[in-house]
Amino acid sequence: MNAITAQPLTATAFAPFGEVLEVAAPPTKIINQGLCGRWHDLATLDFGPGGRAGISLFQAQPRTLPLQLEMLERHPEGSQAFIPMGADPFLVIVAPDAGGVPGAPLAFVTNGAQGVNYRRGTWHGVLCPLAAPGLFAVVDRIGATPNLQEHWLTPPLSVVAG
Repeated sequence: MNAITAQPLTATAFAPFGEVLEVAAPPTKIINQGLCGRWHDLATLDFGPGGRAGISLFQAQPRTLPLQLEMLERHPEGSQAFIPMGADPFLVIVAPDAGGVPGAPLAFVTNGAQGVNYRRGTWHGVLCPLAAPGLFAVVDRIGATPNLQEHWLTPPLSVVAG
């Protein structure tokens, strides 16, 4: 089984796939009588024609590395943001598009204070928290048209710690 090594998540490395949601610089605005910092407009949300924004809560079972990567998915009709509701790292797997199928995947591990926003059509792995409770707020497209494509990997890949 071929392996990919998970590396720390950075905005630069993740840029081809979307945005890293994090507090990495001073706030862009100070609000609420100077008592609250606001990091404004951190992601390009895209819900396509006929879609609207929805906020859902997901709770996924924790995974461990090495992880067997069997499938990647994408959402052709809209972006998808994952915002952890805890302070634990999670695994992020993405791949460029290669003619309608995933290209070579990359794996990242968040620092526990980062979320991600996948651009519309970005191939990505399933939600992989590395600790319980695995609770996330998810902002994605709600609409009547199909918005999920899956691609099963043959053979599967192994994701290992960096």
